[in-house]
Amino acid sequence: MPVLLLLLFSFALSIGLGIVVWALRRARHRLSVPKRKAPFILQAPGERSCSFRRPACWLAIKSNSLGAVQSALGLHNPKPCSWIEGLAGDEKLFVAPPVTGWILVMGTGLPDPTEDADTCFRFVLRLSRKLGQVQLFCASRVLHHHAWVKANGGKILRAYAWAGKTLWQQGPPTSAEKDLAMKCFDYTDSPEPISFGQPDPIAQNVDKVPHLAACWSLDPGHIDQRFLVREHGVAGEPSGRY
Repeated sequence: MPVLLLLLFSFALSIGLGIVVWALRRARHRLSVPKRKAPFILQAPGERSCSFRRPACWLAIKSNSLGAVQSALGLHNPKPCSWIEGLAGDEKLFVAPPVTGWILVMGTGLPDPTEDADTCFRFVLRLSRKLGQVQLFCASRVLHHHAWVKANGGKILRAYAWAGKTLWQQGPPTSAEKDLAMKCFDYTDSPEPISFGQPDPIAQNVDKVPHLAACWSLDPGHIDQRFLVREHGVAGEPSGRY
């Protein structure tokens, strides 16, 4: 009987050691494989998409004229710029070539409504007087600051900007915002404390900004790869203060 018990103990110990070794090998393998970040893209049937890191702030302008947008921005030191170079984020302003009737503008030279709503208001209004339909979107996944602005014919139709509090609230919410269940606070409102396990409406707004852009105009996270390869835009510097 003692011998039998010893054999059973040895057998169980062997199985346990085998499981431990297998688990360690699995963990080591997972650590050795680099993790890939999920691309920020919206799938659309019939299109070949090419994903890239979506900018934190961008303009969408209803136009097919690269020259008209460049002139309205008063771009200084303009130079030809490929999509790949422009999307790298090193340029002050990158005016992308038209995509389905919209021109995207991105870069560190754009005014951020979550930092200075008044400057952004004047900037979008001035562009809209010259170009018509102008939209601006901002979404920071780190700070959860976000904003969206829609203008046409020199008038702000809708604007909302949040940076710890509501900085800009103008015009009625659009049908797209309602369909996406985006939460907007009034100037005097404060978000209620979030219970454990409940979704954060502020973070959800940030995630929904690209979807709103797709409803209003164009999501820069989903561009047909043919445009990225064949077309070129223009890069430059903003003209002084907005």
